[in-house]
Amino acid sequence: MRHLARLADYCSITNMHTKNLAIVWAPNLLRSKQIESACFSGTAAFMEVRIQSVVVEFILNHVDVLFSSKLSAVIRDGAGVCS
Repeated sequence: MRHLARLADYCSITNMHTKNLAIVWAPNLLRSKQIESACFSGTAAFMEVRIQSVVVEFILNHVDVLFSSKLSAVIRDGAGVCS
């Protein structure tokens, strides 16, 4: 994810900003067996991929926070968990 976020830094050259990267990479990063099955077609499949791309775009826009060592330590230590 950090690599894709770094690629987005060059969007002025490549035109691959976070939204475009998310559209391209979301189906691979958040693969859904439901979409690949025969029960999803047309509009339903498009909406599922759209949701995936929104999630990946959010992650790319917040990669520094989501994958920071400080957040990892908080999660690992269980700090902030209500008992």
